[in-house]
Amino acid sequence: MARGSIYKTEVVRARDNLRARGINPSLDAIRVELGNTGSKSTIHRLLREIEEEEGTAKVGAKAAISEALQELVGKLAERLHEEADAVVAEARTRFEAQLLERDRALDGAQQEAAGLSGQLQRTETSLHEEKAAHSAAQRVLAEKLTEVVQLNERIAGLATRLVEHEAHMQSLEQKHQHAREALEHYRTSVKEQREQEQRRHEHQVQELQVALRQANEALTGKNHELVQLNRDNGQWLERHGRLERELAQVRQAADEQRRDLDALRLTAAEYRALQVRWAQDSQALEAIHAELADSRLALADERERREHAEADALRAGVGRDTLEQLLLQLRPDPVDSAEKIPEAAPTSAIGNVDEKC
Repeated sequence: MARGSIYKTEVVRARDNLRARGINPSLDAIRVELGNTGSKSTIHRLLREIEEEEGTAKVGAKAAISEALQELVGKLAERLHEEADAVVAEARTRFEAQLLERDRALDGAQQEAAGLSGQLQRTETSLHEEKAAHSAAQRVLAEKLTEVVQLNERIAGLATRLVEHEAHMQSLEQKHQHAREALEHYRTSVKEQREQEQRRHEHQVQELQVALRQANEALTGKNHELVQLNRDNGQWLERHGRLERELAQVRQAADEQRRDLDALRLTAAEYRALQVRWAQDSQALEAIHAELADSRLALADERERREHAEADALRAGVGRDTLEQLLLQLRPDPVDSAEKIPEAAPTSAIGNVDEKC
């Protein structure tokens, strides 16, 4: 990671290394030696200050102490930057891991929701088919019931016809009885006519018996059909009950799937809340980065002000030493001062006399 500023000790070390290798310590060469860190103006200013500091031994000693402090402060600041970067990287890694885990959970929930939706769709399709089959079965059952009613009506009609045939037979028997009585009265005179009537009557009786036998056979067949229809009706009723039970099970499964879908919707709402929280955490992290950048800028400004203050202090110290040397040079010798003091005494005495007067 590129650093915000460089130190004098680093510039001195880079210059000495270049000189040791026989390379001219120019601004570009020193900057390359420093790892392309720092601006040329800063390197030039530090070189000028280093040259000024190397001109005076005392100032150089103070500068060495100041450079040691600067190096210590720089190392502490660099250590602070590294720790802050490590904390930020750890927080970012933790947030990314949490986000990845939440994305995986959301993918699993979406896949489960898709599976449940497909299963619900298949269940609804099966339910629709069962409803259609149930409707068809009801229609068939209604048709069979209609046929049963029609057969009952036909049986009633056949029973009525049978009753009519029996009444007709009774009527014929009565007629036969009357005819027999008449034949007995007219046996001698109408024997041949009676025999013909008797044959005709027997023929009619045979026809009626055949018709009665056919009616009985038809009634037996209809009874068999009615029994079969009753069996079919029982089977349809049983199937209808089974379909009703299956429909209840399908409805129960649909209710369970709806509850699962509601749970998935709650999971989706939690995921959206987690996304909002993650966005807030990201904003907080960006705010921390901004504060860290401001702190770095403030540290760089404070370092630059400290360097200016040290330079001003060095210049002030050099000026003070120069003034002290000038004062030492301008200060008179003690012997000359002693000789000049008696000469000045009468003047002061005269002044005192004048003052008294």
